[in-house]
Amino acid sequence: MRVRAVDEGKGCPVGDVVGLVLAAGGGRRLGGRAKARLVHRGRPLVEFAVAESRRGGCDRVVVVLGAEADAVLAEADLTGCVVVRNDDWASGMGSSLAAGVAALPADADAVVVTLVDMPGVGAAAVARLIAAHAAPEDLIAAAYAGRRGHPVLFGRAWWAELAAGAEGDAGARALLAEQRDRVRLIECADVADPFDIDTPADLARLDP
Repeated sequence: MRVRAVDEGKGCPVGDVVGLVLAAGGGRRLGGRAKARLVHRGRPLVEFAVAESRRGGCDRVVVVLGAEADAVLAEADLTGCVVVRNDDWASGMGSSLAAGVAALPADADAVVVTLVDMPGVGAAAVARLIAAHAAPEDLIAAAYAGRRGHPVLFGRAWWAELAAGAEGDAGARALLAEQRDRVRLIECADVADPFDIDTPADLARLDP
């Protein structure tokens, strides 16, 4: 895996919980349109996702780009973020998750992982997970009618295992399944809608 950090924000306030936005996908089912570049509420989707992570309480945000990274950087305002290019983005979400974890600041206690193609999951869900965070051993996930979903908070005690197990399109699935008894679910159905943007029909759910 080749990973290149390209832009590290300066002067970011120190916070206990860092946001990690995975935004490297090429949108294969969208006809090859990079999801990070889709427009939602007048901004590229990746810029919207970063803003929601910050509004939810993540003072520092790491963003992983891949498909059309140069165009994303030209179009989106990612000022203050640590931006990581994952050259192996096409291998699946796992490589992007591993790249993002590798770029997390050493003084953080936890990370909230969000996906760029889920604009209905925003600041309120992030804030609920952060409010529930109390220890480096935390595994906390948003739930929708009792079913685990996104975003997910990983205490720093899990970061090495999280990165080591991130392969293909599975991302953190294996770790969360193995540790299901330790995952705390926080109901978020009243504040978030976990739809994702995968197909051309889904584009109607964006608000340009």
